Amino acid sequence: MKMKALILALMIGVHFSACSKEENSAQSDNNDAPSDTSTSKIKITVGASVFTATLYGNPSANAFKARLPLTIDMTELNSNEKYYDLPGPLPTNTSAGGNIRAGDLMLYGNNVLVLFYKNFNTSYSYTKLGYVDNPEGLAAALGAGNAVVKFENN
Repeated sequence: MKMKALILALMIGVHFSACSKEENSAQSDNNDAPSDTSTSKIKITVGASVFTATLYGNPSANAFKARLPLTIDMTELNSNEKYYDLPGPLPTNTSAGGNIRAGDLMLYGNNVLVLFYKNFNTSYSYTKLGYVDNPEGLAAALGAGNAVVKFENN
């Protein structure tokens, strides 16, 4: 009888330990800040304006960086963002948008690259790729219509 109770206790302990590890892993994937030191810098050029951006250390940002250099014609949307339909999907880890900041670089769905140039609040979900380190002048550089934007390794 004692042996059955010991085996049952061990099985319950192993189950809870595995669940706890899965929950901790999921929580660390949803952090806003870079999760490790594997963050990297990229350069974003719009006309004569050059901006430095930091990419998060996540699989989505890493897959985006692997496609660089990339020069694209981004489409204006809602007077606060430019977007571009990438030719293929990237890995995703979506979270509710909440407070969007000027300079946020995100993925909508699995293949729409979005560069925000104004602060606002949204209920849409995005995968966070990175952010422009100093977005001052970003809105002026991008202008009111579509914009050609070059993303490259720094």
